[in-house]
Amino acid sequence: MDWRRQGAALLTGGASVLAYAPFGIFPLAFVSLGLLFWLLGPGMPQHLAAAAQQKRVGYGFGVGFAWGLGAMLGGVSWLYVALNRYGGLAMPLAATAILLFCAFMALFAGLAGGLFARLKQGRAGPDSWLFAALWLLSEWTRGWAFTGFPWLASGYSQSPPSPLAGFAPVFGVYGVGGLLALAAALMLAALHERRWRPAALAALVIGGGLGLRQVAWTVPVGEPVKVALLQTNIEQSLKWRPELLQHWLERNLALVRDNPAQLVVLPETTLPLLVDYLPPGYLEAIGRIAAQNGGDAILGTFTRDGDNLIYNAAISLGRSPSGHYAKHHLVPFGEYSPPRFHWFYDLVNIPMADQTRGPAHQPPLALAGQKVAINICYEDVFGEELIRSLPEATLMLNLSNLAWYGDSLAQPQHLQIARLRALETGRPMLRATNTGMTAVVAPDGEVAAVLPAFKAGALHAEVRGYQGLTPYARWGNWPAVTTALLVVALALVAGRRRG
Repeated sequence: MDWRRQGAALLTGGASVLAYAPFGIFPLAFVSLGLLFWLLGPGMPQHLAAAAQQKRVGYGFGVGFAWGLGAMLGGVSWLYVALNRYGGLAMPLAATAILLFCAFMALFAGLAGGLFARLKQGRAGPDSWLFAALWLLSEWTRGWAFTGFPWLASGYSQSPPSPLAGFAPVFGVYGVGGLLALAAALMLAALHERRWRPAALAALVIGGGLGLRQVAWTVPVGEPVKVALLQTNIEQSLKWRPELLQHWLERNLALVRDNPAQLVVLPETTLPLLVDYLPPGYLEAIGRIAAQNGGDAILGTFTRDGDNLIYNAAISLGRSPSGHYAKHHLVPFGEYSPPRFHWFYDLVNIPMADQTRGPAHQPPLALAGQKVAINICYEDVFGEELIRSLPEATLMLNLSNLAWYGDSLAQPQHLQIARLRALETGRPMLRATNTGMTAVVAPDGEVAAVLPAFKAGALHAEVRGYQGLTPYARWGNWPAVTTALLVVALALVAGRRRG
């Protein structure tokens, strides 16, 4: 019965979460996608395979949707913490909201499954390419549609030591996901048809990734920079309490004073109020301490322009001229309200939720002899947006506050995302977070150093800036997307000829 296969897809999708951080069982992603391919192709019931197209499409959509729902429920249900514990949304409403959100995100996998069932030729070899192309396009579309939610794109599971990580500087995370789906489908095709050629091609894909891991796409530039990445560990329920504000301001000042470096970084919204309302001389004191220690401080706060528009921002103070970055890619329902959804804020308590986008193109900040491209929290999920700062930027810097999500999978998953961004750009990715995970990620995607989560501290390191362009930094997602579209177009032509 179809519901049994949909149930298997649901469990298989849920199990795929184990391929991501913190579990890191990356081969499990091959198995999970291989089983999805089998359910959609060779494992489709015979009565459906011979049925009308509409029934096959419905079956394919149901299986793909179930797989996507399992993956989303298993991988991003930590969003419930933000809505219930910190947003004040009642448990039934918060659970319903998360279920609906995960179901909506699962639609993209469902569409891929339905299209595959419609276009597949019934031969596992050619169908492997179609499956991979549709999978890539579904994840890419999920990454930009309705502002995008590319979290748990399958390519993230293939951070080092996966051999497929070698393709990230060439094709980006969506290309890695497409090649992962291709290798998984080819291996399943080899087992199903008992032929060695699909297996050999899968091995060639994996071997190609291993070879590309040896390529250094970018080179160091300038002198090493001493950095201090500060983790304040302020509990989210306490951060916005007015009677504790002075305590948080003093903690930030002390951390800057006690951790001298050329680049001292405090996390996103470490000053939980508009800079207009800071005590007189507070910012000047931070800048003075940073300059006396021979460097600059970067800190997250909120700024306001002449039109009274509020921005989630990062500002720099110290030896170098002061700089400013305003977050461009805002979080729907957390940082701004989509049209006709203002009623949502009557149900939850989310401070500073009416923000404005910063410009799409903002120059890197000139600090410590390097050009530092800043992104704030969720922005580093959008690789094609980060490469706008290249080739000028020599260092990438992310300021985050994941305290909204408690002790959950969000922290290690976000660090894994940063690893793919480092690979795509060929630049170190520095991370300063409130509760975790504060880290230095090398250009090859390896984590050079990381602080334990949920502990206040400072991560001291020496980093080099890098210059040059990876293929992905030059062309973004278009080579991978164009190739996938070509594969689907060929399948359409073949289908018409058969018809």
